[in-house]
Amino acid sequence: MQRSKRVALWGLASLALWSPLAVMAQADYPARPIKIIIPFPAGSGTDSSARFVAQQIAQQTGQAVVVDNKPGANGFIAAQGAAQAAPDGYTVFITTMTTQSVNPFLFKKLPYDPVKDFEPVSLISQSPMLLVMRNTDDQPRTVAELTARARKPGAKISYASGNTSSRVAAETYKQIAGVDFLHVPYKGTPQGISDLLGGQVDLMFPDLTPSVPLVKDGRLRALGVTGTRRIATLPEVPTLAEAGLAGFDLVTWSAAFVPAKTPKAVVDKLNALIAKGLTTKEAQAHYARTGSEATPSTPAELAAFTKSELVKWGRAVKAAGIEPE
Repeated sequence: MQRSKRVALWGLASLALWSPLAVMAQADYPARPIKIIIPFPAGSGTDSSARFVAQQIAQQTGQAVVVDNKPGANGFIAAQGAAQAAPDGYTVFITTMTTQSVNPFLFKKLPYDPVKDFEPVSLISQSPMLLVMRNTDDQPRTVAELTARARKPGAKISYASGNTSSRVAAETYKQIAGVDFLHVPYKGTPQGISDLLGGQVDLMFPDLTPSVPLVKDGRLRALGVTGTRRIATLPEVPTLAEAGLAGFDLVTWSAAFVPAKTPKAVVDKLNALIAKGLTTKEAQAHYARTGSEATPSTPAELAAFTKSELVKWGRAVKAAGIEPE
């Protein structure tokens, strides 16, 4: 009995000593470099957003912030790696609906749980996608022309997807228009765009960051925007609903998460750093260049948002007729 009491007292004393140290460590956060993991390659919209956030955190804290691109496997590699990291705030997962809202409906089994394995930190940005094709004389100039071509007997039209949201967008087009496209998956959006420019595939639904500059310089032709309103950077491009695909509304987003059980004080500090970085004039200019919008949130708001997005994208996947693999 005496020994048990001594062990218990030692445990309480240790906890008493540890708790102030833990609180102090959280108050000093970040005291060393931070790693940001993203599930897409360099050159993607998420990569651009993550690097901007990394720069803002580094400027505020004086700590190095490293972006670690882990593309491929539909985001499984990055999501699993981030979920298994130490819950101390020094590994941040900046991702999109691909890993958090779409994958659960595309795959029967995931190596991570998008809700249980992560603590939400902040929403970062929201953006529609573009339907783009090569800007050559032999390619359709409108959604109506593309649909008409796809409906011709023997038509063979392929689409590239660099992530699951771009795949869902193409499959939604197919479902609404009653046409068929061949799916050609890629490790990331930049690789898909490269083959689109080279003529290996016919169309794509990329995010705005890598596609808008190529539309502006005439290498790609934008046929439509997936959201409910046109974007300021390409005001002449109609929404897909305006172009004849009634009810088409898919908007992508990026957000920051940390591993489950990360202390609330660390989550709140990281949230404050991101929010400050996203409300600067520099942030407004950065996101306005492509038509995206900086949309910082509280952790609670992001938690509620991701739950609603699971419902929204689940319906979109089902409506598109995609069967889980």
